[in-house]
Amino acid sequence: MPGSATPAALPAAHRVVLGLQWGDEGKGKIIDVLAAHCDLVVRCQGGANAGHTVVVGGRKTVLHLLPSGILHRHVRCLIGHGVVLDPVALGHELDELAAGGCDIAGRLLISERAHLVLPTHPLLDRAYEAARGAGKVGTTLRGIGPCYADKALRTGIRAGDLVDLPAVERAVRARIAHANALAQAWGVEPLDADAALASWLPAAQRIAPLVGDAIAALHAAVDAGQRVLFEGAQGVQLDIDVGTYPFVTSSNTGIGGVLTGTGISHRQIGEVIGVIKAYTTRVGSGPFVTELADERGERLRQRGQEFGATTGRPRRCGWLDLVAVRQACRLNGVDALALTKLDILDGEPELALCVAYRLDGRELTAPPARCADLERVQPVYEVLPGWQRPVSGARGVADLPEAARAYIARIERFLAVPVRWIGTGAARDALIERAP
Repeated sequence: MPGSATPAALPAAHRVVLGLQWGDEGKGKIIDVLAAHCDLVVRCQGGANAGHTVVVGGRKTVLHLLPSGILHRHVRCLIGHGVVLDPVALGHELDELAAGGCDIAGRLLISERAHLVLPTHPLLDRAYEAARGAGKVGTTLRGIGPCYADKALRTGIRAGDLVDLPAVERAVRARIAHANALAQAWGVEPLDADAALASWLPAAQRIAPLVGDAIAALHAAVDAGQRVLFEGAQGVQLDIDVGTYPFVTSSNTGIGGVLTGTGISHRQIGEVIGVIKAYTTRVGSGPFVTELADERGERLRQRGQEFGATTGRPRRCGWLDLVAVRQACRLNGVDALALTKLDILDGEPELALCVAYRLDGRELTAPPARCADLERVQPVYEVLPGWQRPVSGARGVADLPEAARAYIARIERFLAVPVRWIGTGAARDALIERAP
């Protein structure tokens, strides 16, 4: 019968990696490990406000725009159209990789539909934050929000436009004049157009040869049976729609952003892997139910080196919020979890897991939508014993202290999702992988 054809089986080789908290979960390490078994790694959304850190052979590499798979010489990488791309920032990353001996020749493709971060966008970011005063969002000031705003207003400049660089220069100069007028109204120093373009234009010209039809390349890889890994940036709690609005990023950081930011179909996505820290961190403003604003939070910050990979700002630290993570698992169809930084909890006498919220005498099992309500929420904790023996060096679950195994098991029961990877240190090989 017409229309009754059986759809192709889902390609289990294709995987998605998403952060389930407020970013900084350790996605870079997990993606780097999984990329060893992939042919193509695709970045889906966000911009240079993200920072994925990978440690290989004692050398730390922080990637803001390039997919983490770029460190594997056999892997091709694609920057999808959901990403807002800063040519200057990308140029710096390419230089750093070259200095470290990483050759990307022929391995990187930028979507012609990806919007470009212009010199005006960081300026407007600063102006908008200045105008908000005490109510500022706490952005990275990299121009991400204003670039997405231009995209929505249909006034943006895309990577594919770089085929006509003189036209792009004229358009950017016009935008600088407009942005300067807004910035001056809010008391922010305007841009010098010539100085701004002196760095931006050469960077844009440099990346122009890397731009092409990323959708066609992605589907050609899928049709050829290649293994694809989709890399999310930031975390689900920062999603523009379901995160702690307005203290969020400007893109969809969950599974929806993977689809809209790359051109892949939902039928072609196999396994969704969620990454969580063994505790919780957040950068910038916004509600944080389990925050530890005391010596315990500071201890986690120092032990975990919790300072932003992009901004260097200290991260706020707190206990693991299972209510928020369970919501993220449900919204994104998470199949398996990677639990990172378990070693940072070494030596804690007790560990608390947030298993419910209490608001105005009611117990909630999911986060409320309004930030005003979330600010008033009280966490309901379940307290577990800590462990004194270090988890670093463990090569299997059986090598972990009993209390660490109990901590992991409780997380699995609450979330109803298996923990398949357990991070026990910063290095690439400090990772326990359990059988599916």
